[in-house]
Amino acid sequence: MEGMADPRIATVTKHLERSIRTFESVVRENADAIVQASDMITAAVKKGCKLLICGNGGSAADAQHMATELMSRLHRDHRRPAIAALALTTDTSFLTAYANDEGFEGIFARQVEGLGKQGDVLLGITTSGSSANVLRACEEAKRRKMMVIGLTGAAGLQSVADCVISVHGEDTQCVQEAHLAIEHIICELVENDLHPAH
Repeated sequence: MEGMADPRIATVTKHLERSIRTFESVVRENADAIVQASDMITAAVKKGCKLLICGNGGSAADAQHMATELMSRLHRDHRRPAIAALALTTDTSFLTAYANDEGFEGIFARQVEGLGKQGDVLLGITTSGSSANVLRACEEAKRRKMMVIGLTGAAGLQSVADCVISVHGEDTQCVQEAHLAIEHIICELVENDLHPAH
C-alpha cells in the first residue's frame, strides 16, 4: 500500500548487518592467519610446488574460483606468470567413479595421494569444520609432508592443519561471504609477493 515501507527491506538490512558483523570479526580474529596462509602458499610456489584446494558445495565453487584467480590472474592489468593451483572439485569423471566405487569421503584424499607431493600446500575449505572428505584429504596431505591450511566457519581441522582461519559468523551464508573475501585477499597477497606489479 502507498506510504508503507516494503517489508523485504528489513530482510535486506538484517542480512547485510549480519554480514558486516562477520567481516568485522574477520578483521579482529583472522588477519594474522590470512597473512600466514598466503606466506605458506608463496613459499611453496617459490620452491616449484603447488596449491591444491578442496571443499563441498559452495566451498567447491570457492576452490575453483580461487584456483582460477591464481592460474589466470586476479587483476586484469597485472601481467604475470601462472601460479600453480588446482581445485580437486572439477573432474566429474573421477569424482563420480570414486564416490560410486569407494565412497564419497575419500574423493579428495585420493587426489591428494595421486597429485600431492612433499612441499605442496592443501587448502581445505569447510564451513562446518567437520566435512569428512576434507578432513581425510588434510590427513593424507600431512602423510605426504605437505603443508595444510584450513578455512572453516567453526572450530575444526586444528589437529591436521598448520594454519587455521576460523570465521565466526551468525549463519552459513555470512561465513561463506567472508570466505570468498579471504580467498581473494590470499590471492592478492600471493600474486603481489610472487610477481609485484611494476
